[in-house]
Amino acid sequence: MIDSFKGENRFLSSFWPCEVELDGVTYESVEHAYQAAKTVVPEEREKFRYAATAGIAKRLGRSVTMRDDWDDVKLSVMRDLVTQKFSDPSLRALLDETKGKQLIEGNHWGDVFWGVCKGKGENHLGKILMEVRDADQDN
Repeated sequence: MIDSFKGENRFLSSFWPCEVELDGVTYESVEHAYQAAKTVVPEEREKFRYAATAGIAKRLGRSVTMRDDWDDVKLSVMRDLVTQKFSDPSLRALLDETKGKQLIEGNHWGDVFWGVCKGKGENHLGKILMEVRDADQDN
């Protein structure tokens, strides 16, 4: 089991630098693009292209005009971005090395939707990572 996306497993984090595309625009990480996807206001989305770090992008995402369907689409948005990220051969090789291991986005900041905190959580990011990893291995 991998229960934290830190250290040698940091590449699993949505903060890891990689190029991903959302609606024809390239972003510097999954986190940048995911936060941009929360809004459909072009001026608000533009801020995420220039956020210096994924952490800054995450903070910016707390103050955007949320799209009406966000709760319905956020999992598919994340799945698409994670799939793009791991289409990079070097990142794909690292993901493949986790084969057979459960991936859990353990955290201490209370995120029980994308991860697990204090033994509780839905671990959606971990589940998406395992789906992406295992889908290509089935082919």
